[in-house]
Amino acid sequence: MNDDLSKRRLGRGLAALIGEMDQPTPVETGRPAVNPDRLVPIEFISRNPRNPRRYFDETELHDLASSIRQHGIVQPVVARTVSTDRYEIIAGERRWRAAQLAGLIEIPVIVRDVDDKTALEIAIVENVQRADLNPLEEALGYEQLIAEHGYTQNDLGEIIGKSRSHVANSLRLLKLPDPVRDMLAAGSLSAGHARALVSTSDPAGLARTIVSKGMSVRDAERLAQNDIKAQNDPRPVGAHRDEKDSDTLALERTLSDTLGLDVSINHRGNGGQVRISYKTLEQLEEICRLLERR
Repeated sequence: MNDDLSKRRLGRGLAALIGEMDQPTPVETGRPAVNPDRLVPIEFISRNPRNPRRYFDETELHDLASSIRQHGIVQPVVARTVSTDRYEIIAGERRWRAAQLAGLIEIPVIVRDVDDKTALEIAIVENVQRADLNPLEEALGYEQLIAEHGYTQNDLGEIIGKSRSHVANSLRLLKLPDPVRDMLAAGSLSAGHARALVSTSDPAGLARTIVSKGMSVRDAERLAQNDIKAQNDPRPVGAHRDEKDSDTLALERTLSDTLGLDVSINHRGNGGQVRISYKTLEQLEEICRLLERR
């Protein structure tokens, strides 16, 4: 089976697979066999080091642990065998962590034997569909699939059920410096705030301004646009600069979000110029495909 066909099938079937994972599958159905629920000592289970999810809210974990003490684990953890009597989590790390806090000695597990690539794909899709990833974790997961398994942005869009521009905009967040990433991971900045800062001269400084003033995403976009215009204007600070009107700025934002790329519009009389900035040949090819379709 070639890679393209495999990825198309994955895109159609992975969401269904996630739904099936939490229930044992009878062998007679002819579908991939899943071992019946089993109780596994908790120390025999380890987290998947490639799981894109890194942050787990402590308050939510303790709340879940309290529920587990009262009612047990309602939904089994899904894991794969890594050696004799040893398992690695595919889905359900939060339940596993809470079970440890609750003092459980063993937990119910469903075993699916899959390779590293499929385990990573499932972990990313499961977390994205359940909105368990912060924007930075989501972007890092996409980057990992692209770097290690040759996925394109279109492939990822099909797999996770989102647009290619959503994937592209997520990946743009990885261009930001660490201080801005930290604010994004902590929830001080939203993905909308952070995307506005990608092409600015001082993302960290502007991010601190946005957080300290409690600025909206629209305010952050205006702040970023003023910074970008100042970078592109060769005239000295204080010299007269033509300000873009709100309609032009709104159109730039719309095109940037649609393409997942930086777009600048400059009016000159009745005409003007639209500039689309790209970083890779793949992005250029995608622009060409979009234009050809129209």
